[in-house]
Amino acid sequence: MDFASFLATLSATTPPAQARPLLRALWLDKKGDFDGAHAIAQDVDDAEGALVHAYLHRKEGDLSNAGYWYRRARVTPAEQSLDAEWEALVRRFL
Repeated sequence: MDFASFLATLSATTPPAQARPLLRALWLDKKGDFDGAHAIAQDVDDAEGALVHAYLHRKEGDLSNAGYWYRRARVTPAEQSLDAEWEALVRRFL
């Protein structure tokens, strides 16, 4: 699946069946389901899960918590727009 195909799935009521968990989390986030996205990201206990977790807390406005998760992901906190960060994450996990 490429980025355009992933975006096209946003018109559906459920995430693509073949999408790995972090892509499902980002899909849910884009559909407005923060809690569902957060639950998935929280269950992925590695640097990639921490990165999505950081993005979600940044989007929520909890920058302190986001900073913690960016550190767990071993990356510099994002400074681009939330939309740009979401797109970069989706492209990373496709």
